[in-house]
Amino acid sequence: MLLRDEDIFEYHEKPRPGKLEVVTTKPCLTQRDLSMAYSPGVARPCLAIEQHPEAAFRFTGKGNLVAVISNGTAVLGLGNIGPLAAKPVMEGKATLFKRFADIDVFDLELNASDPDEVIRVVQALEPTFGGINLEDIRAPECFHIEERLRKSMSIPVFHDDQHGTAIISSAALLNALEIVGKRLEDVRVVFSGAGAAGIACADMYVSMGVKREHVLFVDTAGVIYRGRTEKMNEYKARFAADTDRRTLADAMRGADVFVGVSAADIVSAGMLTSMAARPIVFAMANPDPEISYELAKATRPDVIMATGRADYPNMVNNVLGFPFIFRGALDVRARTINDAMKLAAAKALAALTKEDVPESVLKAYGLHALRFGPEYLIPKPFDPRVLLWLAPAVAKAAMDTGVARQPIADLEKYRDSLERISGRSREIVRLVVHKAQTAVRHKIVYPEGEHELILRAARSVCDQHIARPVLVGRPGVIAQKADALGIDLRDFEMLDITAPPNAEKYAASLHRLRERKGMKPSLALSLMRDPTHYALMMLREGDAAGFVGGFERAYPETIRPALQIVGLRDGVSRVSAAQLLVMKDRLFFFADTMVNIEPTAEELAEIACLTADTATFFDVKPRVAMLAFSSFGSVRHPLSAKVARAVELVRRTRPDLVIDGEMHLDPAVVQEIAVENYPLSRIQGDANVLIFPDLASGNIGYKLVQRLARAESIGPILMGMRQPVNVLPDGVTVAEIVAATAITAVAADRMEAATAATSASDHGTRAARG
Repeated sequence: MLLRDEDIFEYHEKPRPGKLEVVTTKPCLTQRDLSMAYSPGVARPCLAIEQHPEAAFRFTGKGNLVAVISNGTAVLGLGNIGPLAAKPVMEGKATLFKRFADIDVFDLELNASDPDEVIRVVQALEPTFGGINLEDIRAPECFHIEERLRKSMSIPVFHDDQHGTAIISSAALLNALEIVGKRLEDVRVVFSGAGAAGIACADMYVSMGVKREHVLFVDTAGVIYRGRTEKMNEYKARFAADTDRRTLADAMRGADVFVGVSAADIVSAGMLTSMAARPIVFAMANPDPEISYELAKATRPDVIMATGRADYPNMVNNVLGFPFIFRGALDVRARTINDAMKLAAAKALAALTKEDVPESVLKAYGLHALRFGPEYLIPKPFDPRVLLWLAPAVAKAAMDTGVARQPIADLEKYRDSLERISGRSREIVRLVVHKAQTAVRHKIVYPEGEHELILRAARSVCDQHIARPVLVGRPGVIAQKADALGIDLRDFEMLDITAPPNAEKYAASLHRLRERKGMKPSLALSLMRDPTHYALMMLREGDAAGFVGGFERAYPETIRPALQIVGLRDGVSRVSAAQLLVMKDRLFFFADTMVNIEPTAEELAEIACLTADTATFFDVKPRVAMLAFSSFGSVRHPLSAKVARAVELVRRTRPDLVIDGEMHLDPAVVQEIAVENYPLSRIQGDANVLIFPDLASGNIGYKLVQRLARAESIGPILMGMRQPVNVLPDGVTVAEIVAATAITAVAADRMEAATAATSASDHGTRAARG
């Protein structure tokens, strides 16, 4: 990736200098707000904290606030450039904390080169922060500073240059050894570079099982051996070996693993050739590794290699560690980050690598497929699952080792709560997924069974126990694509569309259904070779509980046969579609967004009721605003009158619903406007269901909010069908298909329960009459 200087400078300078800002979490718009935010109201939490110091976690941001602290003595590969010049790096670190784990950060650059002065300053900051991330402090002072702070402070202190690299490379080592079939206790490891990262990596490898006598360190003075006095310190001395090897070339002969945290191009092809069979090389010097990826692969095709660069496989990047480790530590109010927590993070990373890779990650890196192996040892930095795996693992380890002051009772619920950091829509989908997981695993049929998006989604649906996927297509093509993508077809049901089971039975049923509409038996039979018609007939005949598909054809081309074959629920006149839009602090259901171009008053009323029921499906209590270009008769026009009549119809048929209109959008969503101008309205800026007067406004409206306000979107959710059908739009993602499947599965379960209840009631009535 080529980065131009002018682009880098512009990124940091505009539209405002730097990468951070402070944003308030409470309103400060009125005199009352001011009195609570500051004097006199703020005195109450102050006194509460004085009496009970733990109350600081309740009334202040301490529990989610980390200090990133540096004195600028060892910044990246730039050396001792000083604290001011280090500030862009610390702001960058803060950005990653917030982006990946929603942790607030103040970056503090200390004009203090004396280690004892750094220690005193950081100790004095303990009341302010929930954790301390030390950064870019030179060795060996960094070891002394961290040790003293960890012993004297009761909040986590973590030097990321040491432990971040150690944790991520440990995960890579565990997986690399599994691939080459070697054991920790048997391998010989050579380290080039005996600074903070190198020493920490060696300590962690030894704690995992590498024998200390199998470790050799090499620095700028050569092999670190017993009796050496040049450029030594107490931390290097711990790894001084009883050996006659003196150079890096000597050290690498017969070695199984090379770990480089030193300088570019110091490993030659000859050195690599001298290593043991199937060597593991972690050349992590930045920006250029100790041996180039191209040279290493050309010299030893059997090498398994990781670097610190994003343009090669297996990037050892600390962003895979520190945000999530601190997230887990903060959430249990850990007193420290101990070795067990670090090891838990490494093992969680190693385990996650063996899971199927989400489509979002593949797209982010321009990849078609990615699976565990020599070129995929650790997850990619933008994998959203890292948070969900590492933070709970770290939190559990903190609880297991007794350093958690606020244990988490239910780790599964905690993991679900972390979904909000990846986006509130993920949290909402997770709730629906849970409902599907606790219900019967229904069969959901996918007409585009050969498409790679469906294959990926179906694997996720199986792994999460959401439903039983039925893929319609050519089994040979499905198997071939699944193999190329590394997808296990276990638990899938595949139906061959070239010789579809029950084709004659379905065709006869379709002919009976449509013969008065001009359908001949031959056409009905030929339509059974069309995956969409065949899948819909499966649903109608009870061989599947739900249908999810349609993204390979125009939306009406799937809606039309769905209406013809599955039909509408009793009491519903038209199908409609809703979109769930999730913003940072609110969520809205928009309808109709996909189907009805100019609905009548009666149809608008029906759409409002169906959308309210959809909100209830998501455990949201609906508050419905019927939108128009006027409010409560302010403009006399047939369109306004139509919306007002729809409100009257809903109130007659569904007096349980909170609904009002016709109304502008402003009083529907802004409390101040509603209170001031429409105090009698039942909707006081608190609407969560927005019904638009026509398809143009509904479709444009939801897309405006989605694109310009960057709202997350779930849908379209098809409403009013006799059986669960969800039509996927063009451009759908794997995550959206999984969400649609969960919604469909839960809807199928509820329909089945309702049918069973009705049947039982009818049976009871007949028995009573008898």
